[in-house]
Amino acid sequence: MNNSGADLFKAALKYSFPVFLGYITIGIAFGLVVVEAGCPWWIALLTSVVMYAGAGQFIAIGLFASGAALPVCVLVQLVVNARHMAYGLTMRKHFAGAGPLKWYLVFSLSDETFALLSSMSDDVVSREKRPRFMALVSLLDQLYWIAGALTGALAGRLIPYNTEGVGFALTALFVVLMIEQILRVKKPALFIIPASAAALCVIFLPSNLSLLAAMAFSLAAVQFFHVDAEKKEAAHA
Repeated sequence: MNNSGADLFKAALKYSFPVFLGYITIGIAFGLVVVEAGCPWWIALLTSVVMYAGAGQFIAIGLFASGAALPVCVLVQLVVNARHMAYGLTMRKHFAGAGPLKWYLVFSLSDETFALLSSMSDDVVSREKRPRFMALVSLLDQLYWIAGALTGALAGRLIPYNTEGVGFALTALFVVLMIEQILRVKKPALFIIPASAAALCVIFLPSNLSLLAAMAFSLAAVQFFHVDAEKKEAAHA
């Protein structure tokens, strides 16, 4: 790959294209939900710029519309977005040499961006250009979401639309990206372990504990799997 910024941008655009397809669609759904809830159109733009939390934004609009108290809103968002703590721990080494870009990389680490960045291989971009490449991918992903949300909010003011079920689009996108990453990484255990942990925690634990417990168990199990795999590779070396 050439060292020019234009080539790096083109590579980031190509790499983030699957998220573009999903975020434009889901962003439009979010914009429609905002208007349907009786909020002004600019709320879709504002939350997408300063909050940028996907599912958290859908939930926030529902909480605002229902008149929930501020402490309740804060607590719900903390629980819903607690998974980002696990993302941050996973990406700590990836962001180590990013310098000032690290602040934006941390802020913009959505589910889908995490799926792209955490599985990035050396054949995508060289290590010295990786921080800038990750920042471009993260920025493009957020711009896709902003464009979709703004389009949906403006269209929702003009076109009557039944928003029932549109919130599930975000879950559908993440499932598609997960399948793509399974095929790319070729380590299905890294995905089977968290999925199994989540299913077991949902079955056997209260709903207010299942998410955090699933993340904690998944992190521990995946870390054990990773260390065990490294030991086996070292033994065969």
